[in-house]
Parts: sequence; structure tokens; C-alpha cells
Amino acid sequence: MINLSVNVNKIATLRNARGGNVPDVLQVAMDCERFGANGITVHPRPDERHIRRSDVLALRPLVRTEFNIEGYPSEQFMELVLSVRPTQATLVPDGPNVLTSSAGWDVVPNMALLTGIVDRLKEAGIRTSIFVGTDLDNIRAAAQTGADRVELYTGPFAEEFETDPERAVAPFAAAAATAHSVGLGLNAGHDLNLKNLKFFQQHVPHLSEVSIGHALISDALYLGLEATIKAYKDCLK
Repeated sequence: MINLSVNVNKIATLRNARGGNVPDVLQVAMDCERFGANGITVHPRPDERHIRRSDVLALRPLVRTEFNIEGYPSEQFMELVLSVRPTQATLVPDGPNVLTSSAGWDVVPNMALLTGIVDRLKEAGIRTSIFVGTDLDNIRAAAQTGADRVELYTGPFAEEFETDPERAVAPFAAAAATAHSVGLGLNAGHDLNLKNLKFFQQHVPHLSEVSIGHALISDALYLGLEATIKAYKDCLK
């Protein structure tokens, strides 16, 4: 079974739009676990426009499944992650003003940075994942940093899926095989949804985890959170 980690950033976005604590991010995270999610993902940003530092600290003792914190490895981010000690830290190359993750790391020019960050995380017992595209040499370079996993940026797959699903998934299947061959575990995320997820997991080998937020929370507006999580997990069987 491939793990489903629910990104609760969009819950925080909705809360922050009105102020107060409705919806309650902590309660939603616990409900996601109760409804079958295998993990909770958060992506705190410096401006706290959705998930706040206080949310991350409050979630740590509540999350009973895997806790995944994504973000650019600034010193502020590292301080938070090392204090919280989640199950996994996913390193993304986003600058502070980026709306959403839209590309993976170019690993070779950032080898020294990423290797140093991975070393610090692994010393703290935190599993590390590097957000990458499907370039095979880039994935091989990610393995040289000492990371445990890569997370494939699946935006391009989602864009091409409607017109040519076989062509859309081919580079991801090759990337997965390469990651496995160099000893990396495999995660995936970005724009995966109920239309494309089953096809993706059926054609991409060695997949351990998908992290989904925007589409899942949007579907929950119509289906309800419990039914939505069940539907996503059914796609991963």
C-alpha cells in the first residue's frame, strides 16, 4: 500500500482568510488520520500565509502517523525542523515569494548546500527527501547528497495527462526506476488528484508515498473529508 500524506496547508489558508480558528487545523489533521491518512504534511513559509510556526509546534505531539515538513532549507526552517523532529523533511527549492512549488532542485550546483542540510537532518534522526524533476542525472546526484528519498514533482504529469497519459507518465516511470537503482526511496506530489492518481501509481514503480493537499481539500468540499480520503486511498491500492 502506498502511503497517503495529506497536506493541510489549504485548511490553514481558509482559517487565515477570516481570522480566528475556524477551521481548526489541528482538528482537521487529527480527523485526516482518523479517516485513514497515513501522514500529515505541512509547508510553512516565512510569511506564514498559511501554516504558521505555531501550527507546526502544536501538531507535533498530536500527529500519530508520519509527520512531513516541507520547505526551503533556510536557517529559520532548519531551526524549526530540528526542534520538532518530524518523521521526514522534504527539501524544496522555493524562494520566499513563490506561490507554490513549481520545479525541483537542480542538484549539482546545490550539492554542497544539500549535502550539509541532509547531514544535519540525518544526525537528528529525520528522514530526508529532496524535491526533484525527472532528469535522471539529477536524481543520481540527489543520491550523492546522502538523502533517503526523492519526491518527484508531478506537475508536468498532471498537465499532460488529459491529452496523452502514456506519454505523460513515461518520464516518471524512468525516474522511479533510476531512483530505485541508486538506493533512493520514492515519493511524489503536486497536482495529483482523483482523475490521475490511480493511473500514476499503476505505472510508476517503487512508490512509497504521495503528498496531496489542494486537490484533496477541494474534493472534500463536495464529498466530505472522510469519503475523500477513502477515495484517494482506493486509488493507491
